[in-house]
Amino acid sequence: MIKIIKDTENHLLIEIEVSEANLNNSDLFKTQVIQLLDRHKKTLIIDFNKVEYIDSSFLGALVAILKHAMGMKLDVMLVGLRDDVHDLLKLIRLDKVFKIFGSYDEAINV
Repeated sequence: MIKIIKDTENHLLIEIEVSEANLNNSDLFKTQVIQLLDRHKKTLIIDFNKVEYIDSSFLGALVAILKHAMGMKLDVMLVGLRDDVHDLLKLIRLDKVFKIFGSYDEAINV
């Protein structure tokens, strides 16, 4: 479901390994990411480059992850969003809640 791409002193880069982020995998995603946050306790950067479709249940899982991270005083950043996924986040105004960057390099240079 997710793969750790890079683990540095300050952040953890993970990649979502499914093309359809939906109800079938939202609970597993949320559980795995929250476990990573609890274990690593650092800024999380989630790479969406493989995600072609995202539904409301997966968006809900993302919001739950963000709330968990905020409770730990950690950031969650999203990178590599395809245009249609990014447009959806803008439409429902989640682009105001999440820190969204075009690439990993942009995210770490904030």
